[in-house]
Amino acid sequence: MRKHHFWAVLLSIFSSTVALGQEKDIDWMQEIKSRITINGYAQAGYAYSDQNGQTSSSYNLKRTLLWARARITDRWSFLFMHDFNSVVQEFYTDYRITNDKGLTVRLGQFKNSLTLENPLSPVQLELIDICSQAVTNHSGCYDPLFGLQYGRDIGLEIYGDLFNDQIHYELALMNGQGINVRDGNNDKDVIAKLEYRPTKELRFVVSGQKGRGHAVGTAPWNPEIKVGDNYRRDRISAGFEWKSGQYAPAKYKEGRPIRFRAEYLAGKDGEVSSRGAYATTTIPLVSGIDAVASIDYFDRNTDMNYSQTQATAGLQYWFYKNCRIQLQYTRTWSKFQDDFNWLQAQMQVAF
Repeated sequence: MRKHHFWAVLLSIFSSTVALGQEKDIDWMQEIKSRITINGYAQAGYAYSDQNGQTSSSYNLKRTLLWARARITDRWSFLFMHDFNSVVQEFYTDYRITNDKGLTVRLGQFKNSLTLENPLSPVQLELIDICSQAVTNHSGCYDPLFGLQYGRDIGLEIYGDLFNDQIHYELALMNGQGINVRDGNNDKDVIAKLEYRPTKELRFVVSGQKGRGHAVGTAPWNPEIKVGDNYRRDRISAGFEWKSGQYAPAKYKEGRPIRFRAEYLAGKDGEVSSRGAYATTTIPLVSGIDAVASIDYFDRNTDMNYSQTQATAGLQYWFYKNCRIQLQYTRTWSKFQDDFNWLQAQMQVAF
């Protein structure tokens, strides 16, 4: 049934717009075009690894997302996003309270504000595997205790830009349980983010979460937490991102910026502390081709030294706006399993 939700929302918006057109005797087709935007992307490729002493290779279809954004009024909008390879991922409404961008309210299911990386689209991120290990765990993209939640949750958020867009803030009250489910306990998670943008090319970001999780699984590095347990789930992060110039999709061949992003993260799940850090860069080489490099460290239990380090190097070729071919090699050094290699290739098509 979930696969029909997207089209049901579009039909509802279409019907409302037609009614509006009949009332005002306007061109309703033009009204639809001006009020609704549809975007999507697909990412598919091939992966080879020799993890745990066993080789594996497979073609894969990682993501096939389609979303519609409806501008109901100049202040009020709605978004619905579905991944046809998995589940409904986002549905929320925004209402801008102030005349400027100082205060907007968001209600629904959406990406949480934690870290630099989690709010970014996979279309923008440099790595085929999307986020660093610590971001993947701490933001809820995937954490065995929290489940596979794609970095999203259900709740209420206020956000805005102040002082000529130099300050950006986000403050959210979330279920703390993930997507498409009810909260597993009566506690709510508070998530906050603050960005300082001294220039258009540079931003400094801190974020944090104070919450209480309800375990849907177990983790070997945190054996005290059982399925169904409520546990402390806190996070903090601090980092920065620098770009040599504002990215313009029309300049997918020339004029792409150098991009560098680094962040430190720490967390607490029950009595277990974790910490991690990463640095990722993209450097244009020749027409349409970038070099990509990343170093990524994450210790899931600082008392047990349950750490793992990954280094990635690769190339990506932009053949059209937001469309690229990626090739990346990753070497993993681990304290809790054998070291292994990972080779990935991926094509991304987006509109």
